[in-house]
Amino acid sequence: MPDLAWWEIVVRVGVAAGLGGAIGIERELREREAGFRTHLLVSVGAALFTLVSAYAWRDFTFGHGVTFDPTRIAAQIVTGIGFLGAGAIIRQGVSVRGLTTAATLWVVAAIGMASGAGYYTAAVITTVVVLVSLWPLRLLAYRVLDRPQRRVVDVELRARRNAAPVLGALEALGVAVDAFVLSGDDREPRLELQLDIPHEGRQEEIMLRLGELEEVRGVRWVR
Repeated sequence: MPDLAWWEIVVRVGVAAGLGGAIGIERELREREAGFRTHLLVSVGAALFTLVSAYAWRDFTFGHGVTFDPTRIAAQIVTGIGFLGAGAIIRQGVSVRGLTTAATLWVVAAIGMASGAGYYTAAVITTVVVLVSLWPLRLLAYRVLDRPQRRVVDVELRARRNAAPVLGALEALGVAVDAFVLSGDDREPRLELQLDIPHEGRQEEIMLRLGELEEVRGVRWVR
């Protein structure tokens, strides 16, 4: 049974933490449900499971033809991470959010396993590919495929006014409303809407149109 020095354990867990944290920072900057700490912990946990599976049983003796399988514990990570990924998926109205974050959690677990096994090259290459797909490829997809841009706008309504004129104005502009939340009281009602904007450069047009409504006191982009 192979042995592992303590400093190599530190290196492997440290690499898993660094690579998982790098992906988590990107998710944190985009204000996703699972951010820096979640991705870091998933990667470190997967690395530790791999280390335990491969190196923690050296003091046990197996006889009578029994062979040691170092992948037995590590293999459960692949199925176990699915429960955590399912928790990152949220349904809002007719839209579903969190699929990309769930996928990054799954990949981060694989990166942690590779780091725990000492396969640093594969772990680093995978991290680079994930970061490229989350940032540059995302921008390219929106430009080439002409996908709608998702934004959140906060609308401050006048006292005792409802949200119907705002929703009607957005529909007239061809902007899809994925979800909205009405908060406040009758004196200071507020409306937060998640929008799918069909083309870039429409944000200013939306702001002007909503600002012209008699029912609206103020408009600002949240993100």
